[in-house]
Amino acid sequence: MADRQQTSFLFDLDGTLVDSVYDHVLAWHDALQEEGIEVSIWRLHRRIGMSGGLFTKALARETGIDLGEERIKRLRQLHADAYSKRSSHTRALPGARELLDFLTANKIPWAIATSGRMETAGPVLQKLGVDPAKTPVVTRDQVRYAKPDPDLFLEAAKKLDVDIEHACVVGDSIWDMLAARRARALGIGLLSGGYGAEELERSGAYRVYEDPADLLVHIDEVGGRR
Repeated sequence: MADRQQTSFLFDLDGTLVDSVYDHVLAWHDALQEEGIEVSIWRLHRRIGMSGGLFTKALARETGIDLGEERIKRLRQLHADAYSKRSSHTRALPGARELLDFLTANKIPWAIATSGRMETAGPVLQKLGVDPAKTPVVTRDQVRYAKPDPDLFLEAAKKLDVDIEHACVVGDSIWDMLAARRARALGIGLLSGGYGAEELERSGAYRVYEDPADLLVHIDEVGGRR
């Protein structure tokens, strides 16, 4: 059993460990155009990281289009298909592998919690060298609600057998930080997903770094002791 007082790290995936945020944005844009729905790309970026249900509700509100269940299912599948074509080019963010290796080498518990489903998360996890059979990974398929609800991070802490109040949630979006606050975890923001430092701090981040490499340099500031 893990030391329940030890600092642990719960990572978002897209924009936090892998450089995939804009792949998702463009995949959603392709999916929407396939359905004849025009939405500006910047508006899509502001929604990446939230649950699919909230994403489609926000989309319906902004476009004034009544999206039925069948159309939502088609959009999700079109997005998954479009993203799979782009994910072969997705790369780990600078320092991501080194950060995870550091935590593992120093016996600091960590897990991944993503709003994506395993269908889209699986290929990029391979690029990180993360095997879900050996490393705790929580995807949208495994929880009732995704971000900004806390379910993903609560489940990740449960899989690690750590106290959520001693965990650091590392994410790139305001939705990650809001979910961290609701889970009663400490939020660490990264700029690698396109949100600004002030936005992340207003959403609850108590530290903000550029990317995983920058976090690794400052790991002692957030309790990642060797």
